[in-house]
Amino acid sequence: MGAHHTTVGIIGGGPAGLLLARLLHRSGIDCAVLESRDRGYVEQRQRAGILEQGTADVLRACGAGERLDREGLVHDGIELRYDRRAHRLDLPALTGGRRVTVYAQTEIVKDLIALQLDSGPPLLFGARALAVTGADTASPRIHYRHEGREHTLSCDYVVGCDGFHGITRSAVPERERRTYERRYPYSWLGVLADAPPSSDELIYAHSARGFALFSMRSPAVSRLYLQVPNGTDPADWPDDRIWDELEARGAVDGPWQLVRGPITAKSVLPMRSSVTEPMRHGRILLAGDAAHIVPPTGAKGLNLAVADVTVLARALEHLHRTGSAELLDAYSATCLRRVWRAEHFSYFMTTTLHAPEGRPSFETRLQRSQLDRIATSRHAAAELAENYAGLPLR
Repeated sequence: MGAHHTTVGIIGGGPAGLLLARLLHRSGIDCAVLESRDRGYVEQRQRAGILEQGTADVLRACGAGERLDREGLVHDGIELRYDRRAHRLDLPALTGGRRVTVYAQTEIVKDLIALQLDSGPPLLFGARALAVTGADTASPRIHYRHEGREHTLSCDYVVGCDGFHGITRSAVPERERRTYERRYPYSWLGVLADAPPSSDELIYAHSARGFALFSMRSPAVSRLYLQVPNGTDPADWPDDRIWDELEARGAVDGPWQLVRGPITAKSVLPMRSSVTEPMRHGRILLAGDAAHIVPPTGAKGLNLAVADVTVLARALEHLHRTGSAELLDAYSATCLRRVWRAEHFSYFMTTTLHAPEGRPSFETRLQRSQLDRIATSRHAAAELAENYAGLPLR
């Protein structure tokens, strides 16, 4: 990598770390990204695919919008299904013009890696961070292994974009951090299928049989999810069973046909919420999944990570340009306001749309009442739409 010192050392080469590096590079701030996996693995990780308006705007502004604009699917609405009824929310009409874009996280990562390797700061694959030391000093250090040798990178700041189980989070002393968590009594069985989407927009379906989400990766590939019990083995769900269950949960009184095709991937995703506070300790800062996890129902995970690093890049640019640490000192509080709003929205979407365990209950009746409220009240629909399309980045 050459130099053994950099202004900002970034641990984790996912979308958060790569985007932060891109934003810092464009502001003239030197940085380096250490990613423990190889490039092929990073570019194939299947993750989120719904971009808020603000996320798409940030990617365009930093030069990563060319393929997004060419291949991304812009959506003006989502559909809620319950009691065999369908209700569409018009996002631009309810939010003053904001939309969402379907563009897989894997594609964002490919775009950012290409920019980084072409003209950006150092990016090391296969560089496993072993420890972060000196958080309370003016020069924290990242100790890492690369190509069989151990190295030390001193930094002005270390940013952890290495997820919940990464080392950066654990580098913050236990006495200085608090983690709030909630685990849900169900998971998602997610599948990729070589089948055109069954709808032009996402369908969120609530039924007594459980929740289902009808999404897509492209005009030829569907991304589909079913609520299943925790501990479910994907092998217990043959393809025909998955398609039959999707059809049953998405059924409506009206014209609609589920498009079937070969299923190419299956996985089970547990559902949980987690927030670690604060998101800064000394010269160590946390971003993305290193600081917070949301259930995927509200499509907030990737978008929260983008918001974090956008706020952080602005704060570091302000420090670089003016010498003032005012914005950097406010980083944790600024991000956590948005994080808790997103956590609440994700909790709301999850508990409103997923079937409670056991027989129909008081909770089920409350869910239907809430869905009726969204379908009949512009105020309730606008609240959902504004959170879904993404609150403005400030």
